[in-house]
Amino acid sequence: MKNETIEVSIVMPCLNEEETLGICIEKAQSTLKSLGYSGEVVIADNGSIDNSVEIAKRLGARVVHQQTRGYGAAYLAGFAAAQGQYIIMGDSDDTYDFTDLERFITPLQNGYNLVIGNRFKGKILPGAMPWARRYIGNPILSGMLRLLFGTYISDSHCGMRSFTTDAYKRMDLKTTGMEFASEMVIKAVQSELKILEIPITYHPRGGESKLNAIRDAWRHILFMIKYKLSNQTTHDKKSATSTDPKKNNGSLP
Repeated sequence: MKNETIEVSIVMPCLNEEETLGICIEKAQSTLKSLGYSGEVVIADNGSIDNSVEIAKRLGARVVHQQTRGYGAAYLAGFAAAQGQYIIMGDSDDTYDFTDLERFITPLQNGYNLVIGNRFKGKILPGAMPWARRYIGNPILSGMLRLLFGTYISDSHCGMRSFTTDAYKRMDLKTTGMEFASEMVIKAVQSELKILEIPITYHPRGGESKLNAIRDAWRHILFMIKYKLSNQTTHDKKSATSTDPKKNNGSLP
């Protein structure tokens, strides 16, 4: 993954984002240049049928294609292709500010493994987040994560994050849907990564939203429950094996 000549990889998933993709790419490229970092923009295309791919290539971004549909699937392809020491992720719908990269890079250089934006401690601009998501969906899902997995992240579904390539390998991410956001937080905590939340500004998106609030929330909930039960079952089996005399050659631990 790592290329010594590339310091920062900015990865954006894309599905028919021709209205905003160029804006995001140009912001990211100009910011990297102004900060003096050698970097790349990687567009993980998830089957766009508009001009998104052509726009990305024209602006000099690297495009990788992911035929499997899904938020997580697109990111997995993009992360696998990223060559930088540091990876920054963010949607290509112009909801996240790609001129605000320095605050996502500097903490990684100072020892943090993962930086997560926090929209609720920052600013949510009018029209950026529906009332139900802002006051019901996100708080409930973030609360479940804190309750089930002992996390302390208060905006666990913010899509702008950064991490080191080593942290990415340690998290060993697998999911292909929107639950990818929850999986990253859970595995980061379980891997004992050093995590920092920073306040950010969240903007109204351009183009058509791909979110399905009920379906995506349910995927998060199912993933958290299944993951919790699976880990608990594994823990119980290991505990039983370590304390059962018959499974320890007749000797007590």
